[in-house]
Amino acid sequence: MKHKPPREPDEEHLLRRIARGDRAAFEELYRRTSPWLAIRLRHRCSDDQIVMEVMQETYLAVWRAASSFAGVVAGGSAVGWVWTIAARRLIDAFRRRAHHAQPPPEARQSLVAPAAEEEALAGTVGDSVGDALRALAPELREVLQAMVLDGLSVRETAILLDLPEGTVKTRARRARIAMREALS
Repeated sequence: MKHKPPREPDEEHLLRRIARGDRAAFEELYRRTSPWLAIRLRHRCSDDQIVMEVMQETYLAVWRAASSFAGVVAGGSAVGWVWTIAARRLIDAFRRRAHHAQPPPEARQSLVAPAAEEEALAGTVGDSVGDALRALAPELREVLQAMVLDGLSVRETAILLDLPEGTVKTRARRARIAMREALS
């Protein structure tokens, strides 16, 4: 009779162990998820300093809040939960940077550089689809980006954007209708 090698614990199991203070489980979760998370964050932000800051804040939050995973993401994945935390931290970093780096009013008019999310969006989708996405109202575009480009569920998008799930569903529907009209 052949013995199967022991199966590596999945990320959900690792989070349960982390919630009990298991540092080895935390290190294993970090080893498994940090390369993927760094790549995903770099798709949304080209500033390595911000990406590293967000990574650090994300894993600190994972360590502190691992026990809340089961209640927050019923039916969701541990990796999705980690991404939701990271995406929120990235948005917070963008807001902090924007708050501290406000140019004088006369200089704001001459700024035409696209935001990091706009650059990521332009690099992800083609001409007509990209144009249609960029023409959407910002609140519709951010919902569509989170759900389609980032692959988040309605619940994860609601958590990320701090919106009720019903609002996320409504905005996603409005965005799809606007996209369909723009592309027809």
